Amino acid sequence: MASESQKTLGLRNVVSISMGLIVSMSCLVSLGQGAGQTGLMFIPAMIVACILNMCSAACIAELNCLMPNATGGLVQYTLAGLGPLPTLVSMVGGYLICNILSGGVEASIFASVMTQMIPLPIPGFVYPLVVILIVAIAALMGVDMFAKLQDAVAYLLLFSMIAMGVIGAFCWGTGTVISQAASPASDLGDVVGAIGLASWLFVGAEYVVPVSKDVRNAKRNMPLGMMLSLLLILVMDSVVVLGFHNYVPWAELEASASPHMLYGQKLLGIAGMVWMTIVSASAFIGVQNSAINGLAQLCDGMAKTNLMPHFFGRKNAHGAPSIAIVFVSACTCLISILSGSSSDILEFLILVVTVLWLVSYIFADIDLLVLRHRLPKAPRAFKVPGGPVIPIIGIAGTVFMIANISSDPDEAMRIWVLSGVMFLILGIYSVIWIRRKMRIPVLKPIPIPKVLAMENDLYYTIRVRRGLWR
Repeated sequence: MASESQKTLGLRNVVSISMGLIVSMSCLVSLGQGAGQTGLMFIPAMIVACILNMCSAACIAELNCLMPNATGGLVQYTLAGLGPLPTLVSMVGGYLICNILSGGVEASIFASVMTQMIPLPIPGFVYPLVVILIVAIAALMGVDMFAKLQDAVAYLLLFSMIAMGVIGAFCWGTGTVISQAASPASDLGDVVGAIGLASWLFVGAEYVVPVSKDVRNAKRNMPLGMMLSLLLILVMDSVVVLGFHNYVPWAELEASASPHMLYGQKLLGIAGMVWMTIVSASAFIGVQNSAINGLAQLCDGMAKTNLMPHFFGRKNAHGAPSIAIVFVSACTCLISILSGSSSDILEFLILVVTVLWLVSYIFADIDLLVLRHRLPKAPRAFKVPGGPVIPIIGIAGTVFMIANISSDPDEAMRIWVLSGVMFLILGIYSVIWIRRKMRIPVLKPIPIPKVLAMENDLYYTIRVRRGLWR
């Protein structure tokens, strides 16, 4: 375990890493679609979604203090709280598959933007492949390089989007200022339904948890950094929606597959499109940097607990889980190539991924309640105030967001059915894996000391030698 003087990450890094996965191009698409559907009333919907996600983020921060230095983060929390089956289902479905699919969506949008701005005879998928390769090399060089890259792209993206929003909000753009209704939504139900769409704008702050062992004064910087990142995202998105109102007709915004590019064009013409291209590149680099590192750490943590093959935990000379990084990068590249430049099902895929992700948040909130009941006197450097109130609000709010994932009943049903089928398949696979490989009860929680002991590579080796694990 590193001493405080050896830890390289501070509050600024925690904020940038937390924002890295949240501020993505798919989020910019969701922001445009939400604003196009409900206008300025999308801002209160975002506020509600932000508060609900802050509840879950606070719970995860307390879990991190209860089990510090846990490489896999939510993997270890759920393993100790609910047992192997919920862990494997939620982590593989809610994180691994979810983020690989999300990476494909991001790559598709980025390829579309780059081919639109750079008319060269180059296949669109080449652009995201180059970025993924660069990010993978940085990840293989260790956590310090990862943090430096993340700081650069995250803050460039944040300040660029705030600047674009302010220019639009105060009508300082070179484009034509339009006059339109504050909201095209006809009733309160449309606004309430937008909360589910808005939830996608605030998922991913917990991706900083696996690197918490490298954070100075983690008991303060981890919860504070996650909260600050969510608040900064809320401010940024709200200002941009105000800019949308002054320059882009709501109907055009909703119909656009690249609403941020449309806004840049309406606001500043060609200069705005170039600026938004830089924003898109920053967003894609940031989300891939967070995703590849976060998923690699997740695979490392799951390998140590025998929830995934052990080779995913192998480290290179820089201490990075190299095989996991290569695996995640290769899968993202494959999805990028297969997805092409199609955007007709973009919103649907985003909403499916949102449901998968939100389910993992429900498990995290339940983990906290269970472990508080089981270990009421265990030391916690940070504890969510209000007893069980905030975790219960987080669970109820997350269920509410899933129930309101789409204002179209038919689309919502398709999303729920597809998500349910995926979890059913994962459940069957998980039962087989746990019984054959781990040889433990599928629903029996593992004590925290044993979960933390799994961080040592010898734990896996000894159990295999004794024939307890395969």
